[in-house]
This record gives sequence, structure tokens and C-alpha cells, in this order.
Amino acid sequence: MRREARNRITSRSIPQQIDRLHRGGKAGRKIVTKLEGRVAVITGGNSGIGLATARRFVAEGAYVFITGRRQSELDGAVKQIGKSVTAVQGDVSNLADLDRLYATVKQQKRHIDILFANAGTGEFAPLGAITEEHFDKTFNANVKGLLFTVQKALPLLRDGSSIILNASIVSSTGSPAFSVYSASKAAVRSFARTFTTGLKDRKIRVNAVSPGVIPSPGYRNSLGMTEEQIKEYADSVTDKIPLGRTGTLDEVAKVVSFLASEESSYVTGIELFVDGGMTQI
Repeated sequence: MRREARNRITSRSIPQQIDRLHRGGKAGRKIVTKLEGRVAVITGGNSGIGLATARRFVAEGAYVFITGRRQSELDGAVKQIGKSVTAVQGDVSNLADLDRLYATVKQQKRHIDILFANAGTGEFAPLGAITEEHFDKTFNANVKGLLFTVQKALPLLRDGSSIILNASIVSSTGSPAFSVYSASKAAVRSFARTFTTGLKDRKIRVNAVSPGVIPSPGYRNSLGMTEEQIKEYADSVTDKIPLGRTGTLDEVAKVVSFLASEESSYVTGIELFVDGGMTQI
């Protein structure tokens, strides 16, 4: 009878055992979040998808380094993230800025487990009105900047780490007045493939995430759209999205977190669309 009493689980004891599990008591071990102890670098982490991802990474146990061109936005991002974050002002198309970023990472943490090459820019320019300045600005940020963001990180990246590249659905569509931006994002998709083969001996996984219509600050800052224009555009494409709505920044961040974690340990070289099915159906 005494043994039965000891082994009996009552409704009152269940919550106590669960609480002890979460606190790491004798009843079980501490529950570890999926990015616990990881060191992540997120370019363009001062706003939009980059900021949403930084917040999620920290919530899941990582320490993040974020970059951005505008110091005021970086300061605001650090306040939003709240902890486990270092901000380094810089432009990814400026190689000296990238050197300064990685020198900071090396000094503080010595290594990188996750790299999210997210920074980029885009502007409308119809064929016939494309200027050399427009081309250079787009490719310097989206192609040159991304390439050297990854290459300069290699000495700090641990074997078996994860690299995520921010591409876009426009590399698969024919959006008008968006040819240069679309071509730059097609290059990002190609990088995911070639980087995968180039880094396979180090077991470093490289994947691309391609967001669909995700209203974000970039619509205003890069594309120059007003809030009214953003709403009109979102409303105009909703019927083309099988899920019947536009996406959110955190929905992209969750996918990036998946690609960064061991949950995707057998996934590399892919382009993962986060578009509500818009380009898939």
C-alpha cells in the first residue's frame, strides 16, 4: 500500500511536477530553448524582418549582433530587443564596415553559430528609366553586400553552423518596374546553391528564405510608398494569395528561426517561400 501511495499521481501533484521541470528541479532537467547559447549576426536588424528575427532569436535563447545604417533606428531596436544584443552601425556594401562588425563579434563572442544576411534595398525603376546609380545601389547592397557579409564571416563561423539569406518571391515573378531588384534577388537564390556546395565540407547549411507580401518599414524607406499606397497594394493582391491575407514580420522570423535551428538539421540549399502560397499555386 505504501508503494502504491508513493507512485500514485494526483491531480494536485501534476502542476507541481511541471513547475519543477521548468525550474530544473530534481523531478527533471531544465527545458532549453532551441537557440540556447547560440551567437547570431543579423544584418539589417534595425527594422522590419531583421528586427523581428532578432527579437525572436533572443526570445529563443540566442545572443544577437545587429547592423543597420541609421544609428537612431539601431538604438530603438536595441531598446525593443531588451537584452542579449549588440548593435554595430554600418552599411553592408562598405567592406570596412563589415570588418568592424566582425571585429566586434570576435572580441565579444569569438564565434558565430547563425548568420542571417538580411540587409538589402530596392526601388522602382521601369525599363527605359533605369540609371547606373540605381543599378549600382541595388546590386551593391543586395549582391555585393550579401556576398562579403558571408565571406568575411567564414573565419568566425563554427563548423555545422547555419547561414540564411534573405531573397524574395520577385526572383520568380515578373513584377513591373522591379527588374533590377528582382535580378539581385535571383542572385541571392543562386548564392544559396553555390554556397551550399562550397561549404559542405564544413557541414555549414545555407538556405534562402523568400518572403511574399509582408508590409514592413522597407515599403516606406526603400520604395517610398505612403501608408495609403501600402494598404492599397496589399488589398489589391490579397485575392492572389491562397491564405487570403498578407503576411507578418514575425511569420517570416519564425521561418528564419526554423532554418537557424537544429529543427532543420537535414535542410540545406533550399529556397523556402513565406508567401501564403502566392507564387506556388
